[in-house]
Amino acid sequence: MTWKKALAIGALSTVLSALACIVYAKIYNEAFMVDFSAVAGNVNFAAASAFGCFMMAIGYRLAYIWRKEALFGWLNIVYALLSFVSIIGIFGFNLPLDIKFPEMFPGLVIPMHFFPIIGFMTVQPFYATKDV
Repeated sequence: MTWKKALAIGALSTVLSALACIVYAKIYNEAFMVDFSAVAGNVNFAAASAFGCFMMAIGYRLAYIWRKEALFGWLNIVYALLSFVSIIGIFGFNLPLDIKFPEMFPGLVIPMHFFPIIGFMTVQPFYATKDV
């Protein structure tokens, strides 16, 4: 895997993840008649998706550089664990006082913490090669 492939994986998985976040937020907001766009908007979704997806792509590229194919499975486990660990911050997040129904906020953002890994694991196999 070259750096070009790693960046392509990061970019494409970012697009998929951000799109999933935006669609999910729209459905969630309309279904429950809430609006959290002041604290969790489309720009936030895209930025968080980009950060997660590009970090995963860099991790895969480094594993290819080190020629440690056995690391790929462990990287997937680490990525999944980090997705779960990232949820902890949501429960300590202080919403502005003017936000209605703050108890609904975790239901919006917790699933989104898994969209980057889902997007990455969807795209990555299409770029998997034995080249280094």
